[in-house]
Amino acid sequence: MKIILVEDDEPASAALSVALRKQNYSVEAAADGETALELATMLECDLILLDLVIPKLDGISLCRKLREQGYQKPILLLTAKDSPQDIVTGLDAGADDYVVKPYNLSELMARIRALLRRGAAPVTETLTWLDLCLNPVSGEVTWNGQSLGVTATEYKLLELFLRNPQRVFSRSAIIDRLWSFDDSPTENAVTVHIKDLRQKFKAIGLDKDPIETVYGLGYRLKPATEQNPETPEGETARKQKTPTPAKKLQAIASIGQILEKYRPRLNEQIALLRQAYNALAAGKLTDKLQQQAIQEAHKLAGSLGPFGYLEGSNLARKIEYLLMSSTPLGTSETDQLEQLTRGLSEELTKPPTESSLEVPSPAKARTLLVVDPDRAIATALNAQAANLGIGVESAFTLTSARQAIARTTPDLILLDIACPETSTSPGEKAGLRWLQEVAHQFPTLPILVFSTLDNLADRVAVSRCGGRGFLLKPASSDQILKAIAQVLPPTATPEAKVLIVDDDGAALAVMKELLQPWGLEVTTLDNPEKFWEILTAVAPHLLILDLEMPKFNGIDLCQVVRQDPNWGDLPILVVTAHTDAQSLRQVFAVGADDFIGKPIVGPELVTRITSRIERDRFRQQLEALKHKTKEQQP
Repeated sequence: MKIILVEDDEPASAALSVALRKQNYSVEAAADGETALELATMLECDLILLDLVIPKLDGISLCRKLREQGYQKPILLLTAKDSPQDIVTGLDAGADDYVVKPYNLSELMARIRALLRRGAAPVTETLTWLDLCLNPVSGEVTWNGQSLGVTATEYKLLELFLRNPQRVFSRSAIIDRLWSFDDSPTENAVTVHIKDLRQKFKAIGLDKDPIETVYGLGYRLKPATEQNPETPEGETARKQKTPTPAKKLQAIASIGQILEKYRPRLNEQIALLRQAYNALAAGKLTDKLQQQAIQEAHKLAGSLGPFGYLEGSNLARKIEYLLMSSTPLGTSETDQLEQLTRGLSEELTKPPTESSLEVPSPAKARTLLVVDPDRAIATALNAQAANLGIGVESAFTLTSARQAIARTTPDLILLDIACPETSTSPGEKAGLRWLQEVAHQFPTLPILVFSTLDNLADRVAVSRCGGRGFLLKPASSDQILKAIAQVLPPTATPEAKVLIVDDDGAALAVMKELLQPWGLEVTTLDNPEKFWEILTAVAPHLLILDLEMPKFNGIDLCQVVRQDPNWGDLPILVVTAHTDAQSLRQVFAVGADDFIGKPIVGPELVTRITSRIERDRFRQQLEALKHKTKEQQP
């Protein structure tokens, strides 16, 4: 969670920032009230930690301004004035709580946790998962009307998962959310509480409990659509709740709300295109009006795609190109502009295309199956792979490997080509036949082959049988993990920060809506002139730049990022409607890593962004592990 710390005393701010970051909070610091107001307005944060005595705009005035603007996030005051009148003034200005200086750090952290829990969601909202119901008003948890009989801690655990569906919580993160600083238990206590909850689910006849263990990462709530209870009641429930997946419905509903919010603006843009057509037909089209129409058509081409109007986006793009013509517009172009504008208006009267709003479901934790008689291989990989979010399973014979795949299909296989069929069979080379068999049965399953033989015939044989990679024995864990990174499909990366810069507010809103369900912390900026200030404040893991913006375009911003050594490795994606060879050469020449063509489609946007973040994070983790290994060597 992100906290804005407003403190003008530099040593105090630095010390408190360090303490907050050690508690896994993301901290943005401001030394005066005006900077804090701007940060709170432009950035999404979860809490403001506010010193009362600060320059430019004092804490009370800042608090009042934020509340007048409808700001709803918790505000915790830090004050050296402990008189009742001062405290009342602060609370009346809109603060949620206060801590008197000098404060006890553990008390401050406990108050922060309490406010964050309190402000996470409306406390009166009933939370459900299939027939599981948690009522925050009565404090009762029931399954199909039957009380589950949970303890206070079990209740808080369920509430945490139900309020944050699909988010993975490590045991330490659960402790930080549910316990105060002074009475934090060990991580094993979390495991015990999870186990007790599962036993209660089983006791009431629920075979598949709501909580999923994500190997090497933690726990999360299973999607309700994945459950398949075999009871007649469960069958009835499935028929009533299908056929549309809940995630798709949620995405369509959320984007639909944004569409309705921006529909007046879209209508204004189309009205300006009609105005341009009327002026052209009357022979009175001015250069100023033509340029305005080009800009609005360009924005429509970018924003209509994510809303589900792909054809509308294509029509807007044709209007843009038509108006950009270097030759005078004649009768033919006038007629064409009239047809395109009318077609664009008609498109917006239709419902959006749902397929363009679908976002692929986040992938589960990945599993590596090591098929090798040498038990040390899997043991050596296990610790490092777990740090990368990959679980390692072992099979010491081809027969046991078949059984493992029959139980659960892994995400990747590492196969010793000389692995025997059974533990009692001779070391015959049955691995190639097994490789061909599995590759035929699972054509998209990556299989890396391990071998002590380095000759062309073996490499060709492995390739023909369906192998995706070839490694020589012996190989270090680093070498194996690098090979895995090359062939394993990337998954969505939770809790990464993305900064999107685009002068079109509608495009920003819908892109943010598409990305946030993936656990991405999305900051949007519609004014490129404030780019550097926001970039350094947010410190994103990935940057998305619109190519065409006023004053400073995507090329300009990409160049200044790459010219600063602190941002040399920041992944940059450029959003552009111009995908011709010359435009793309220019995009890559200034240091962009990838581009997204307009119209933007939800699945492509999510896949490109999460893939790029995952690859970059995987690279950093491998480098860190390699560096740590070198330090431990004598």
